[in-house]
Amino acid sequence: MGLGFFGSIIVGGLAGWFASMIMKADTGLFLNIILGIVGAIFANWLLGILGIMASGWWVSQLVVGLIGACILIGGWRAIKR
Repeated sequence: MGLGFFGSIIVGGLAGWFASMIMKADTGLFLNIILGIVGAIFANWLLGILGIMASGWWVSQLVVGLIGACILIGGWRAIKR
């Protein structure tokens, strides 16, 4: 059982927003949502390779999305340099 479409947008937006605050990135609402959702997909994939599965509960997906969004922001900064 997943979060659903609207739940994914809300949790993704929160994860992206928290990541932008932690990483001190100047991103808008739309980019925060994208970072959170793509970050969650990336982090879930990465954790799956390690044999770790995050539950479909919104808090665990928020944490996974936050970690993934921070990785994406850090990766983007490394590429820009």
